[in-house]
Amino acid sequence: MKQFNIYNRTIITLSFLLCTFLGYSQQDPQFTQYMYNMSVINPGYATSELGMVNIGGLYRSQWVGLEGAPRTGTFFAHTPLSEKVEAGISFTNDNIGDIVTENNIYADVAYVLQVSKNSKLSLGVKAGVTLFNANFNDFQLQSGDTSTDIAFNDNINKAFPNIGAGAFYFTDRFYAGVSAPNLLTSTHLENENGVSSTGVQDIHFFLTSGYVFDISEDVKLKPAFMLKGVKGAPFSMDLTANVLIQKRVEAGIGYRLDDSFSGLVNFRVTPQLRVGYAYDMTTSNLSDYNSGSHEIMVLFDFDLFNLQRGYDRSPRFF
Repeated sequence: MKQFNIYNRTIITLSFLLCTFLGYSQQDPQFTQYMYNMSVINPGYATSELGMVNIGGLYRSQWVGLEGAPRTGTFFAHTPLSEKVEAGISFTNDNIGDIVTENNIYADVAYVLQVSKNSKLSLGVKAGVTLFNANFNDFQLQSGDTSTDIAFNDNINKAFPNIGAGAFYFTDRFYAGVSAPNLLTSTHLENENGVSSTGVQDIHFFLTSGYVFDISEDVKLKPAFMLKGVKGAPFSMDLTANVLIQKRVEAGIGYRLDDSFSGLVNFRVTPQLRVGYAYDMTTSNLSDYNSGSHEIMVLFDFDLFNLQRGYDRSPRFF
């Protein structure tokens, strides 16, 4: 277990940890490539690609160089069960300094309504469990000091059931979604060892949208945004603008309000496989203590019925 020295830059880490599990509320993990992680955010997300299983994974190392900084990994898979029903599963692991770990395991189901000839509205729900763990073994507030604050005497292991809901409107070129993936609030910490403390998982609200513009036959412009809100924390807004070239290479820039600038790139390696990378340059007051954030993405479309869909098929933009 890493030791924490209060006299060096690791004091930032301790402050971050305290804000995470002693604060009034905490934010869900964030991703720069959110437009390709939509099923985790919104249980209403749908593709209506019959016979295709969409599998994906993202790994994010945030604030590299800051000891105890968050590391987040997520895996998701979903597929249409019929023309009107899609289902999926997701797993997310959020690790902070090898001390606080949160695992979210969910299953989703969505019902797709045909709104017009070219547009659909999908309504979804999700249900699952959050496994919260805080391990304070060998945790030291000061180098060489074996004493600890009584607030950190006991490890914490708790499980919280949760449900979520979302709506997703989409066409071949446009989408807009609203969701709340965790509708049940839960208290992670209560009065322990004479110390009054709370760590509440509050309801998060997401508003997302994106569009695809034709610049030319081989070049598409893909602006998108995500607005996230939770009680006790400021709004978080992500703005991105990607350019897709010949349906194979995509690159763009992003901005997270009062937090960071980003660069994104992904490649369609095969008709089924897409890999991507994003880098965030921190602009907040943490910029002096880290060298930015890195994020890797892998998306795979598995054709259950061997329909041999190639590059010439209509692409799935989001």
